[in-house]
Amino acid sequence: MRAFVRSGEQRFYHIGNKPSGFSGRFLIINILKTQNMAEYLQPAKKQEVFAKYGKSNTDTGSAESQIALFSYRIAHLTEHVKANKKDVVTRRSLLRLVGKRRQLLDYLKEVDIERYRNIVKELGLRR
Repeated sequence: MRAFVRSGEQRFYHIGNKPSGFSGRFLIINILKTQNMAEYLQPAKKQEVFAKYGKSNTDTGSAESQIALFSYRIAHLTEHVKANKKDVVTRRSLLRLVGKRRQLLDYLKEVDIERYRNIVKELGLRR
């Protein structure tokens, strides 16, 4: 049984068909105050990243702005995975993001080497 609850809430669930050896009629689920995963990527923050690395704050499609956004998300997810070592789903998502960023960097390297060098230098990537 899963409960998707806002941080800090307490919910009580009645267990109808309880397994053997389970004592108690109610299951108390305490949700610790955790940061909502979508809160770190607000539209204002996205526009800030796009304005800094893209041509404008509405430039969402250029390779540089996408690479910068992926780098921001990768940094956030890396901290989450360090704190939650058993979170395999987030680890997989992190590896997918790293692969997408690598593909974009490879594309940019083939198309325009100067833009590639600038974005790697600005973001401080080890490539």
